[in-house]
Amino acid sequence: MSLTPLTSASAVIQMHAWAALLALAVGVYILIRPKGSTAHRWMGRFWLMAMLVAVLSSFFIHELRTWGPWSPIHILSLITLILMVRAYQAIRQRRVPLHAELMKSAFYNALLLATFFTFLPGRIMHEVVFGPSGAKNAYAAIPLWAWILIGVALVVGGRHLLALWSRKRLSAKKAGRDLHASTKHISS
Repeated sequence: MSLTPLTSASAVIQMHAWAALLALAVGVYILIRPKGSTAHRWMGRFWLMAMLVAVLSSFFIHELRTWGPWSPIHILSLITLILMVRAYQAIRQRRVPLHAELMKSAFYNALLLATFFTFLPGRIMHEVVFGPSGAKNAYAAIPLWAWILIGVALVVGGRHLLALWSRKRLSAKKAGRDLHASTKHISS
């Protein structure tokens, strides 16, 4: 593992990568912590700023060129930007369930799917973690649609597992409250 490929990249790529890594770490923290607290709100604002830097800087990165200077990752950036704006509007309108769903979508669809694409052979982050690949476009042996399908499957699977975990946590909390309420009633 070497940071040389990243530190030798353009300033916009470095800014994008560091902001995305920060957003990934903060996003995981926010997802596993209790919601609604002051800390959650401040961490959410911090996450939003890191995501805005990552998303907006992505529009100035043109390493992959599928349609002129644009690639599927730019579509993902646009979708993420829309999700973040809608999530912010939802929380300002106190529509908490919608806010939560939009934020989870932004996290999974953007950070996890985009992270998957950044680790493809020939990409800078692949070189940072795994070292130089044999060919600049080594992933070209597998069609882009196959990589997209794999990435989508990983994101959908991840969302499904988190939903199961969240339901178990909520039912455990509810069971604890029910137990507490029933013991309080018995002791009275």
